Amino acid sequence: MAVRDLFGIARGPSLDRRRFLLAGGAAAACAASSLKPSFALPNDRELLTSSHWGAFRARVVDGRLVSVAPFERDPFPTAMIQNFPAILYDKSRIAKPMARKSWLEKREKSDGADRGKEAFVELDWDQALDIAAEEMQRVKAAYGNESFYAASYGWASGGRFHACDEMTNRLYALHGGYVDDLTNYSFGAGMVLLPHLLGSNQAIGGPFTTWPSLVRHTKLIVMFGGATFKNAQVTWGGSGEHTTEKWLRQCQAAGIEMIAINPVREDEVGVLGMEWRPIRPNSDIALMLALCHTLLTEHLADLAFVERYTVGFERARPYLLGESDGQPKDADWAAELTEVPADWIRDLARKMAARRTMIMTAWSLQRARYGEQPWWGTVLLAALLGQIGLPGGGFGFSYTSINGYAFPPNNVSVPGFSRGRNPVKLRIPVARIADMLLQPGQPFEFNGRRMSYPDIRMIHWAGGNPFHHHQDLNRLTRAWAKPETVIVQEPWWTPTARRADLVLPATTTMERNDIGASPRDRYIFAMPQLVAPVGEARNDFDIYADLAERLGYRADFTENRDEMGWLRHLYGRARERAVAEGLVLPDFETFWEDGLVVMPRPEDQYVYLADFRADPEANALRTPSGRIELFSEKIAAMGYDDCPGQATWLEPEEWLGRANEDTPLHLISSHPQHRLHSQMDNGPLARASKIQGREPLWLHPDDASERGLETGDVARLFNARGACQVGVIVSDRVRPGVAMIHEGAWIDPLEPGVPGSLDKHGNPNLVTWDIGSSRLSQACAAQSALVQIEKTDGPLPDITAYDPPEVA
Repeated sequence: MAVRDLFGIARGPSLDRRRFLLAGGAAAACAASSLKPSFALPNDRELLTSSHWGAFRARVVDGRLVSVAPFERDPFPTAMIQNFPAILYDKSRIAKPMARKSWLEKREKSDGADRGKEAFVELDWDQALDIAAEEMQRVKAAYGNESFYAASYGWASGGRFHACDEMTNRLYALHGGYVDDLTNYSFGAGMVLLPHLLGSNQAIGGPFTTWPSLVRHTKLIVMFGGATFKNAQVTWGGSGEHTTEKWLRQCQAAGIEMIAINPVREDEVGVLGMEWRPIRPNSDIALMLALCHTLLTEHLADLAFVERYTVGFERARPYLLGESDGQPKDADWAAELTEVPADWIRDLARKMAARRTMIMTAWSLQRARYGEQPWWGTVLLAALLGQIGLPGGGFGFSYTSINGYAFPPNNVSVPGFSRGRNPVKLRIPVARIADMLLQPGQPFEFNGRRMSYPDIRMIHWAGGNPFHHHQDLNRLTRAWAKPETVIVQEPWWTPTARRADLVLPATTTMERNDIGASPRDRYIFAMPQLVAPVGEARNDFDIYADLAERLGYRADFTENRDEMGWLRHLYGRARERAVAEGLVLPDFETFWEDGLVVMPRPEDQYVYLADFRADPEANALRTPSGRIELFSEKIAAMGYDDCPGQATWLEPEEWLGRANEDTPLHLISSHPQHRLHSQMDNGPLARASKIQGREPLWLHPDDASERGLETGDVARLFNARGACQVGVIVSDRVRPGVAMIHEGAWIDPLEPGVPGSLDKHGNPNLVTWDIGSSRLSQACAAQSALVQIEKTDGPLPDITAYDPPEVA
């Protein structure tokens, strides 16, 4: 198939900005692979599709997905796509609608504490949907709409239309409303803080200074939290190109010095020739303050920049110098807290001041007690360097935490399914779910507001797994017993699905039609249905449409469109956006036949806050002062002792500075290499990485020797909150006193449904602390946890995490 060039309205400075390539035949080497998705199910064909892990070609033989291959234009594809054929047909798929046995018999009088313990009863779809509709009507009539929690937090699956959380929201909005959530687990503390300092969250979501600008201008990259290729292997909505590793390698080739400040030495340190500085976890803010102190006392700070572009430094300065509390935040002070040498700290400050420096701070640092502080320290340090708004200088928070964010978004992205308007205005910070369920009516503080938790009687969750995402899962187990009804829509028997009253089997992206697109990616992909649904799985859209019919508002939910009607509508909206940009997209039939559209390359010389630097009056920030707020009067007025009005060292309750003989190790739970959070833990890559079936945990040789542990052993990881079994890897890539485990293993309790039971499988959230980062954000504090580890001897219990539950 020949490559077609389509030219839009003659607007804009260059022809390339107005050109779209329809890539039906762009890969001539793959001529045997037809890119003409059919509206009928394929048979013995290869089709292009997309996912959160990237685009891939799927081979279907006799109606069964047999293999996948990476999209040939992706420079660094992820191996995780190889999981798809296995997980599609895995024994953990939910075959039919199911109901928990005693709940089906007693409904609201059933004991929620039995969730996760009981057998299920098979239902047909009409029975299941009738019951779901009855429960929605009963709970609304008895308790009102503030008794529904239907936020459905989670990554769900790729595709702009089949976004199950949006569909859940829309259904319950039509039903009169629901309690929704605020913020997220990924960067919840930072996303509340940054608007106070910078007027927006652009430094997280982009655009921020582009990779090409760094390659051309940057001389030093300082990475607080390090950098990992694996974190950038996923993207909301999918991607055609994984670009982070490519650009980091180009930074290395350009001779840019890179320093990784991280308790764990990731693979990238060696691959990219980085300097590794193993810092104590949760102490990065102390290092940042000491760098600021050195800049200030050695007259290296750009005070002219501070004077023109920021406010509040006169309030922050006395704290740095120790005039307000008697303790200068100098390098010697920080060395005691961070275990980073004082001379190295002073040398780094001088080096940053002498060179064009980019500060990259990872999302993980703010997922901790007082997690706002290292992000606030990042802004303060960058301001004192005075390079904000210069090519290759300044700061950013998402460079290596997710793929594709260091480029301006395209303005032609395909919109998603509309959530509708929620009549209920009550929302809770997402990391406070257990608090909400355990403490109905209790007040809490959030971002200067005093709020109260609702009394939740019914939960409807689709496409997420709170029994991995949340902290202190034993506490969540107790909280999960409180509602009268829990409905879960899922393709697989995840830990959350096992703890439902009513389970509705949903299709995966491979069993339905959709469109793959992300604002940070150049590609729009057709995602044709590859295979027939496994078992009796149904699309979320069809499930909700039939539920809406029973409740009397099917037409309002569907807008009289079916699946393909919605895809045409959403793609048509993208075509309208294209016209506004002086571009022309092909019609839907051509797009669907050819398989994808390639957008123009984004601007590569964008510099974050360059306009503000050029004219801070004309381009004022959306802060109270219009400038960068190094001291926030608004936050200070909230009176939070856990988040004062400036970047501050606050000692966490759990960190190595307070370790004891009961809990001497600091646990870090990192993003996994072989899955997306808990997604694909049932896939062959994640299973192959485990040690005797348990999630691997890295331990320094000194700590391992003290406990008689060797690589390949199984150990018990525990504290007062809970315990889990882990496999052991002894490595000097983790600093002494620190244990590192990848989050995401499906919990597999020795006694299902019993709080406090040993998790056989190795999920770190059995031991993490369910407390807000601060009253400002109420975000998760998963990276502040002290633990102990001891060797497990004797026979090991079988892993049953992927086995379907008993069916009565």
